Amino acid sequence: MKVSSPTQSVPAQRTSVDGVLSVGVEEEFVLVDSATGHLVNRAADVLEDADQCLQPEIAQFQVESVSGVCMGMTELHDELTAARRTLSERAARYGAALVAAGTPVLGMTTPTPLTSSARYHRMSQEMGALTNDMAICGCHVHVGLPDDESKVVVSNHMRPWLPALLALTANSPYWTDGDTGYASWRYMVWSRWPSAGPPPLFESAAEYFAARDEIVASGAAMDRGMLYWDARLSARHPTLELRVCDVAATVEEAVLIAALVRGIASTALTSPVDAIPVPQHLLRVAMWRAARDGLEGFGLDPMTGAPTPAPTVVASLVRAIRPALELAGDYELVSDGVDRLLLHGSGAARQRRVFARRGRLDDVVKFLAAQTIE
Repeated sequence: MKVSSPTQSVPAQRTSVDGVLSVGVEEEFVLVDSATGHLVNRAADVLEDADQCLQPEIAQFQVESVSGVCMGMTELHDELTAARRTLSERAARYGAALVAAGTPVLGMTTPTPLTSSARYHRMSQEMGALTNDMAICGCHVHVGLPDDESKVVVSNHMRPWLPALLALTANSPYWTDGDTGYASWRYMVWSRWPSAGPPPLFESAAEYFAARDEIVASGAAMDRGMLYWDARLSARHPTLELRVCDVAATVEEAVLIAALVRGIASTALTSPVDAIPVPQHLLRVAMWRAARDGLEGFGLDPMTGAPTPAPTVVASLVRAIRPALELAGDYELVSDGVDRLLLHGSGAARQRRVFARRGRLDDVVKFLAAQTIE
């Protein structure tokens, strides 16, 4: 969950090179005891004297990495890999392990021990018990765009595909030492915030900003940085920020999502037709379905609203943006990445498969820690 101050985020300044859009990624992780698998409040120690690309988060057991502005997926892969390895090595000094999971498997602490920050403590005062169990980790993708009108166009085109992107990254089936019955419980926890959820369909940037300012004025958000829609215009950088995904289980899956998001954005900018006007109530239902079923169940067809196997919805997404993926040189990466997920299962499915072997949640934590830096 990104709730840091407006001065912290992806330093995205370039928006495109030769028509290929720039991307940046933020990844959030939890720290666990290497022996027990339970959460440990060692973020301050792990981040002491760290590079600015490694940052604290809302909880004392969370850390975050922030990539630079990348033009290619190989560059992004290398940056994310280096950041995960550095955080893992730093954590190991304190008997801790880095875990990429949307929610912790073991050892929830309520209320969440907040990082020492005036902003976080003000959030706790303003939002009450909503901050009590914020042990959730997401992956945020920034896409560089030339102006606010372009960002709104891309947001509108992103809306129908938000459930598919969530299903692909669903990586949080466990919560308070048990199975929730959801593939992404992180999304369900996050959805309780009044400024969260899928963005509305907007006709212009002016309409977007008016809605944002109304939410801030209502007190549902302390400031513009607390507009937590699944896709939002960055208040700090020339980017649209996608916030719908669980933290990816592996670097390869994080890069896959970045390529898909860039492909959707590029397609939106060149599309001769308007975005699919999915009604807000139907989109919310589709988000719930994606959070529950993940990649292994059913989604909703964005054109018809009919229940459809999630892999079929994902295939429709890849087909719709294929020209943009090919232009950026990302089609093979995306095609292979989706095929691997369909073959081996989503992050949530893999966690459950590990648990099924011996019925031990500590096995799941060890698996996650190894997978995070493989």
